[in-house]
Amino acid sequence: MITPVILCGGSGTRLWPLSRKSFPKQFVPLIEGQSLLQLTLQRVAGLGPQLMVVASEGHRFMVADALRGVPAGTQAILEPSSRNTAAAMALAALQATDNGQPEALLLFCPADQHIPDSAAFARTVNEGVAAAEGGAIVTFGIVPSFPSTAYGYIRQGLQRPDGALQVQRFIEKPQAEAAQALLLGGGVLWNAGIFLCRASVLLRALERHAPDILASCRKALPAPPAAMTPPAPGAAPQWITPSAPEFAACRSQSIDYAVMEHHDDVAVVPYPGAWSDVGSWNAVADLTPADADGNRVQGQGLTHGAHDTYIHAPHRPVVALGTRDLLIIDTPDALLVAHKDCVEQVKDIVAKLQDLQRTEALTHRKVARPWGWYDSIDLGERFQVKRIGVKPGASLSLQMHHHRAEHWIVVKGTAEVTRGQDTFLLSENQSTYIPVGELHRLHNPGKMELEMIEVQSGSYLGEDDIVRFEDSYGRATAPRAAPPETPLRAVISR
Repeated sequence: MITPVILCGGSGTRLWPLSRKSFPKQFVPLIEGQSLLQLTLQRVAGLGPQLMVVASEGHRFMVADALRGVPAGTQAILEPSSRNTAAAMALAALQATDNGQPEALLLFCPADQHIPDSAAFARTVNEGVAAAEGGAIVTFGIVPSFPSTAYGYIRQGLQRPDGALQVQRFIEKPQAEAAQALLLGGGVLWNAGIFLCRASVLLRALERHAPDILASCRKALPAPPAAMTPPAPGAAPQWITPSAPEFAACRSQSIDYAVMEHHDDVAVVPYPGAWSDVGSWNAVADLTPADADGNRVQGQGLTHGAHDTYIHAPHRPVVALGTRDLLIIDTPDALLVAHKDCVEQVKDIVAKLQDLQRTEALTHRKVARPWGWYDSIDLGERFQVKRIGVKPGASLSLQMHHHRAEHWIVVKGTAEVTRGQDTFLLSENQSTYIPVGELHRLHNPGKMELEMIEVQSGSYLGEDDIVRFEDSYGRATAPRAAPPETPLRAVISR
């Protein structure tokens, strides 16, 4: 029996400005309106009745949305900080052991890959089961279609008695000439970062090759059956939260460097089908059919006299006139125009924007929250305008602000408003006013999304000017009886 483990902790900076730290590529609806995480969940659905997810604690509500409808026994481990794949896989193997399943076969799958043929993928995984049951760590290599410099390679050896191939060695991402030579020589596969092994086998390998990582993860993981209450209604996983201080002390290293390059029983199974790690804008562009001039357009893009140009324009018309070999990615608050040969430098631009303390490097204008979302559509001196969407049945925290007043206008659905001692309903085209310092809460009692416009005004409009007194999502709250006189800057937005 296989337990898929979805590794969902990547930051996806190479797909900026669409993918950002607060909303990385695995959650972005990139392919026919679905996210890579959703497609990964669909791909592994038939492999086993149980499921585990390892994700960032900061993304737990987006993970919860993606996991609606999955089996009730699903467990989600929420990393307090990012420590790469060795730690993520160690946490999953330790949790499987705590579940009383040390010999469970764990299939580790990154959440940010696209494999369109789920049936072919399942057949390939099953070809590795015998080797994994025999004690090997099985990796799955992609039959290369061109000499890529963006992927690591696996040198395959002779066939093993269990049907898999021996791994001779792992090869770092090569330069162009070396990649060409690898393909011409044959016997190599792209390293997809997908692994199958028993939980106990992985733990023994970590104990041998990276004992410090294993020890840190063991200290950080709560004793069973510690689990959080699901943060959202409906079918939701068990939330397991490692200790933040203990996990922060863990060394950050990939499983390839920590274990695979040193372990003496690693097998590989080739996967011959279509595969993409969607790791660059060139890879995203390849998912869209090209016209006669090689142009690929998503959304409201328009080309004239252009060749080999990709346009991602979901929000407004974007015109490419006489361009060649360009990538144009438009979002509401940032625009990327890049030559297709420079896409690997996008992460350097993100780092530069961070150095300049630009919020666009990390967050979108539209921000996902546990209760829905908000979109900051205008900002000026002493005022800010937001669109706010609240899920059916969801509520914002009971809160107050020290420095701003708010005007609320309902444009869709029904709002239940708590303002001071009063609670009342607002329907479409109705509004209310929340004075500075007034206790208030917004709730959606209906069965459709509530959408409203919020106009903030005051001397300070930062998201840290909020004091919570009651909250449904496990976030910090202040004592109900005595509101503090200054903003609680440790308490985050809404």
